[in-house]
This record gives sequence, C-alpha cells and structure tokens, in this order.
Amino acid sequence: MSTGTVNGTRPEAEGSDAAVVRVELGPRSYDVTIGAGVRERLPEVVARSGARRAVIVSARPADLVPDPGVPYRLVEARDGEENKTLATVEALCRQFADAGLTRDDVVVSCGGGTTTDTVGLAAALYHRGVSVIHLPTSLLAQVDASTGGKTAVNLPEGKNLVGAYWQPLAVLCDTDHLRTLPEREWRNGYGEIARCHFIGAGDLRGLGTVEQITASVRRKAEIVSSDERDTGRRHLLNYGHTLGHALETETGFGLRHGEAVAVGTVFAGRLAGALGRIGAARVDEHLDVVRHYGLPWRLPAAADADRLIALMRRDKKAAAGAPGRLAFVLDGPAGAELVGDVPEGAVRDCLAAMPRD
Repeated sequence: MSTGTVNGTRPEAEGSDAAVVRVELGPRSYDVTIGAGVRERLPEVVARSGARRAVIVSARPADLVPDPGVPYRLVEARDGEENKTLATVEALCRQFADAGLTRDDVVVSCGGGTTTDTVGLAAALYHRGVSVIHLPTSLLAQVDASTGGKTAVNLPEGKNLVGAYWQPLAVLCDTDHLRTLPEREWRNGYGEIARCHFIGAGDLRGLGTVEQITASVRRKAEIVSSDERDTGRRHLLNYGHTLGHALETETGFGLRHGEAVAVGTVFAGRLAGALGRIGAARVDEHLDVVRHYGLPWRLPAAADADRLIALMRRDKKAAAGAPGRLAFVLDGPAGAELVGDVPEGAVRDCLAAMPRD
C-alpha cells in the first residue's frame, strides 16, 4: 500500500476551546460539539432529553465514558466492519429490552464509525425509535460517521445495504479521545477530510485537528440540512465512495473505509478528467491532496476490475437513477455533482490505468 507523509496536526498542539456546529433540521436539529473534554457535557444533554435511564454502548474502556447522570447499563461493543451486522443490531436491541429501556429513554454510543452506525440503527429500530447521543472516538467517526443521521450495517453482498435515517440528539466529538489513536486510524479519518477538499469544504491542509473536524462537519451539516434523505444534494458526501465501498468489499475490509475512499477520490479525479469534466491540473490536485495526508492512492494488486464494476453497480447512487447503471459523484466546471449513466468503458479504462501496489 503506497502512502506519503501524514501531515495532519495532532490535538495535543491545540487549545481546549470547543466549536459548535448546528445541524438544522427543524424539530430534529442538534449540535455537534468539537473540542477537548466535551464528553463531560453528556449529563447536560441527557438531562435536557428528559430520559430517566440510559444504555451506553461502548467500544472503549469504561473510564473513558462519563456518567450520564441517570441510571444506566454499560454494554461492551467492538469496532470493526466484521461486527457491523444485523446480528449485532439484534443483540443490542435485546440488551435494551433487558435493561427496561423505553421510548422516553436514551442510548449513548461511544466508539468509532462502525459502532456509531450499528448503535444508531439499533436505536432507530428499538421501539420504532429511541433517542441516541453519539460520542465518536475515532477521527473518522468525528469527521463524518457520527453526524447526519445515516445508520446502517453490511450484508455479504455489500456495504451499508441495510439501514435507516435516525438523527441523534447531540454529537460530542471529544478530541481527547484521539490522543491514543494508532497511525492507521489517523489515516482512516484523513480519507474523509481529503475528499472534503472536493465538495466545498475548502483546502484543509495545514489546519489543526479541531479546525479540520469542524470544517468537515460544517460542510456536512450544510448539505444534510438541505437534503436529509439523499434525494439529491447529499450525494456529494459520497465523493470517492463509489469505488471506495467496492474496494472495502473486494478486499474483505483489508482496506479501511478512509483508505478506500482516498483511492476512490483519486479515481474520481481521473474519471472526471477522462470524461472531459476537469483539466489535467485538477486531476493532479486529487492525487496531491490524498498524498498530503499520507493516504493510499493505488489499487490493491489483486483487485479485479469485473468484480469492482459489479459492486459499483449496486451502489445506492446508481440505483437512484437506473438500476444496474454506473453513477459517480464527479468534479466538474460547477463543482462536484452526481453523474448518472457513466459509460462502463470509461470506468474500465480508468481502472486499468490506475497504478497498483
């Protein structure tokens, strides 16, 4: 896997002031709070909800989870795509029932993006919906997965094929949680930050971690507020994800989500160039941004083009247009937009031209 130098700024170098981004969705609006120590605000959020009890589902040690201020049960969870299944959702719902959770109570997730997705779906389904608060602990989850209300689990046939829209009551992105992340988890989050460069967040290179997270969340909040349920503009958030999701499935999740999205972002730039939507300098910019964050940009050596194309045909963006066709979010003269019915030949040629590890 080819990478460059990781050039992000770690949270140790930053102050403790918190940033707040509002996700405007009428009665379902909520705040995303970003900064050091913000998880300690959990009791305030729970108190405002009126919940009398809570279930905390945590993939982190118990001492990293604050007391919610009401009686609660702590349920252990594990991050990782292998745990992002319907069986996990069922097990969580049974824990909710055993704890006596009602629709007036609250679920708290504490973990990475897979925990946020799985716990969010369980909360959406239990009693047809119980409130959820997210305490994302990975850079990927803080930048993207915890905000926007998308919850989902995987099937053997593909990623995120079973899910629901369920907005949280609040998201508390405590950057103290990031201090112990291994290098690969930083790269995993940088994959989503890199793709933000091409969907209107601006150039985030050289900014501190809190600033990068805040800018990424702010851009996502703007898009989600205008298109909560993926009927149009929200497709922009899937920049680089069409090939990215296919690569995750094809590699058995050997490529982490952000890593796969990084490869997908470089591919999206090349495909946009091949279709005449952008010039060579903008195509090169995709690679420059991805390499700045130390991310992989080459296809895995064993990746099979036929299987990748078959997986990309199942992508939800393609299904939104015409089932079985290929659709990508691509850069262009007016910025990124969803491009439907992309010729298979162009996709196949770009895959063949991509360097491989």
